[in-house]
Amino acid sequence: MQEKYLPADIERAVQQKWSAGQAHRASDDSERPKYYCLSMFPYPSGKLHMGHVRNYTIGDVLARYHAMRGFNVMQPMGWDAFGLPAENAAIANGVPPAQWTYANIDHMRTQLQSLGFAIDWSRELATCKPDYYRWEQWLFTRLFEKGVIYKKMATVNWDPVDQTVLANEQVIDGRGWRSGALVEKRDIPMYFFRITQYADELLSGLDTLPGWPERVKTMQTNWIGKSTGVRLAFKVPGSDELLWVFTTRADTLMGVTFVAVAAEHPLAARAAEDNPELAAFIAECKQGSVAEADMATMEKKGMGTGLQVIHPLTGEEVPVWVGNYVLMSYGEGAVMAVPAHDERDFGFAQKYGLPIKQVIGVEGETFSLDTWAEWYGDKTRGRCVNSGKYDGLGYEAAVDAIAADLAAKGLGEKKTQFRLRDWGISRQRYWGCPIPIIHCDSCGDVPVPADQLPVVLPEDVVPDGSGNPLNKRADFVNCTCPKCGAPARRETDTMDTFVESSWYYARYACPDFAGGMLDQRADRWLPVDQYIGGIEHAILHLLYARFFHKLMRDEGLVSSDEPFANLLTQGMVIADTYYREAADGKKTWFNPADVELRDGAAMLKSDGQPVIVGGTEKMSKSKNNGVDPQALIDAYGADTARLFTMFAAPPEQSLEWSDAGVEGAHRFLKRLWKTAYEHVQGGPVAAFEGGELDDAAKGLRRQLHQTIQKVGDDIERRKQFNTAIAAVMELMNALGKLEGDDAVARSVRQEVLEAVVALLAPIVPHICETLYGELRPGAALAWPSVDEAALVQDAIELMLQVNGKLRGQIRVPAAADKTAVEAAALASEAAQKYLEGRAPKKVVVVPGRLVNIVL
Repeated sequence: MQEKYLPADIERAVQQKWSAGQAHRASDDSERPKYYCLSMFPYPSGKLHMGHVRNYTIGDVLARYHAMRGFNVMQPMGWDAFGLPAENAAIANGVPPAQWTYANIDHMRTQLQSLGFAIDWSRELATCKPDYYRWEQWLFTRLFEKGVIYKKMATVNWDPVDQTVLANEQVIDGRGWRSGALVEKRDIPMYFFRITQYADELLSGLDTLPGWPERVKTMQTNWIGKSTGVRLAFKVPGSDELLWVFTTRADTLMGVTFVAVAAEHPLAARAAEDNPELAAFIAECKQGSVAEADMATMEKKGMGTGLQVIHPLTGEEVPVWVGNYVLMSYGEGAVMAVPAHDERDFGFAQKYGLPIKQVIGVEGETFSLDTWAEWYGDKTRGRCVNSGKYDGLGYEAAVDAIAADLAAKGLGEKKTQFRLRDWGISRQRYWGCPIPIIHCDSCGDVPVPADQLPVVLPEDVVPDGSGNPLNKRADFVNCTCPKCGAPARRETDTMDTFVESSWYYARYACPDFAGGMLDQRADRWLPVDQYIGGIEHAILHLLYARFFHKLMRDEGLVSSDEPFANLLTQGMVIADTYYREAADGKKTWFNPADVELRDGAAMLKSDGQPVIVGGTEKMSKSKNNGVDPQALIDAYGADTARLFTMFAAPPEQSLEWSDAGVEGAHRFLKRLWKTAYEHVQGGPVAAFEGGELDDAAKGLRRQLHQTIQKVGDDIERRKQFNTAIAAVMELMNALGKLEGDDAVARSVRQEVLEAVVALLAPIVPHICETLYGELRPGAALAWPSVDEAALVQDAIELMLQVNGKLRGQIRVPAAADKTAVEAAALASEAAQKYLEGRAPKKVVVVPGRLVNIVL
């Protein structure tokens, strides 16, 4: 055994051994219990960051732990390879997105392998490969034919210069991120999944997921947004037309003073036909973001249409306004406005001088126009006022009465509605999965037949940013209608990349299956036993994956209802930030490695001049505060990187980067190596199996087996790896105090070292694999078992207090009863000193902890 700890040599040798023996390949036919551990797959951006290292190390610890416990473990890896960043990089570098993506995959795979993750690389997949997205297209065609996928017009952000749809984050101050053009809201045809058909099941299914964080389940519950209300109609005078709205506060219906419609609503278009001013306002509304969050915070603007609708209960005329905060794609594209009892409506009414009518009152509260909140009222306390026959009714009674009256008139009914909207998956971009639809003048939209799939995306395209390049590829667009044989056009929209990430976890079970989307192996492995990823994916990715799983279930592809049994959401990796600010306000950010702290001030190493401390933030390129994992591995080894990320913080909390913490982790590994080296140099010895021990050795063995218990619980149940590591460190400290070099002492030391190496093996596998081979040549690493006999204590120490103040300790037999403990306490030297021959008033014994003598 070499004397020095040389991580580069050790890690290279161990990884070669694992690779040659296919050590991490999962078996599809094993009789052992399965454990499917999965971390959210990465986007192949080109370089791993510390967030990746943390995420995948967490998963690897759990995978290795369960493998050591005898489970048949699957931990696969793949690449979320489609997406807009590849197009942007292609535009910037003049290369096809495919070339950029595949090169990044190769580089990142090498980086992951250098960290020693126990990944079954035989299951690797990339979502941009036709053998993957072929089956996504196949499912699309089946669902389209069944009506689960449908086509309709939808409002999008449109860049009129680049002729492309923009994601919400690409709209900056109302302009396209690349062209700078004013963005328009435009209605275009898009394909939608009917996720709303599964809204109830998606909501109730959360109750079957005890292994998910409550925070995530709450976020999904709120996003689905189930609400019970009333759908009701206002008549349009002089026609049979009805203006429908949905409200959860039908009890306020008598307080409606106007209705607001979206700019795209038919009533708005009709009113604008001979009103140039309104037409201009509608055009303005069509510019800007369609993100719900942006709509909530933007300035609310409106304009009257001059049209009126008829209140369904009073028969009074109610003015119709166009509001920029109303989206045609949400609900009915119209809202009833009750300014006295809604903050948004109140602000709008005050801005435009519209009537405000109080119809809910709370006893003891005075109606006031100073603030809407004073007279909004509480559902449980409020009563209808100024509402005719409904006066005095509480919320539920009023809703029931109003809904009944509306139903009698054929103008409304109670309805359950969801905030969740159908999932629009059409993207007017190139680097994505082609939507398998053919447009025929005679036959309409025709799904591509299964025997003509996949519709392969050409990979030699270099986008220039002006529209979807597929529209310019005649060899892609021009085709023949599968139904009638006439010339036709292929759909050039591609799918939302969330579609690929909604089923990849299932394909890992059978990535080599060429006969269908999934085979029977999917049911063997699913659901995923442990899923790991960032909290930022709590809603969309996780909700879409749950939805997709139910689609696959209903197609007979899987039998389970949920894809992920347990979920762990890890925190961010954060680090210090430093910058200088120019006269024009522009900030230049400096990497923490280029800054040194002197006398409480931060200085740039290159010029010795001060920089501003910006605080700790998530590691990012924009703040230049990232740490290159490869540089860390080169300097300290992969095991140090793994140990630091697991020890620095609990997994669900943010991890603050610390160079000192990294160095401390490395020192611990060097100490572990040195301790094992010195022990091995003494010659081979078997681990302790029984015999007489002195108190010190007994105490060490008791701590050892307590540590085995704790570390197993910390990893498996609590997922608290930092406390598991701390317990092993404490055990190492205790081992250092064991004296003697006789056969018995060495056998106890051997037992402790074997266990320490095994306990740390899931976290720092390279050094542990090597050390275990030195401690027990030829033996395979296995999780240590607890010796229950070692946990039994012959004697225990209790704190001795006098009048509540600590005055010493006493040692008593572990089985001593209360009378014996009292006697031992009173006979102790410390007690005799304070008693001075007097009898105590009383003696309080807290079993296993302390004795308090009250004078």
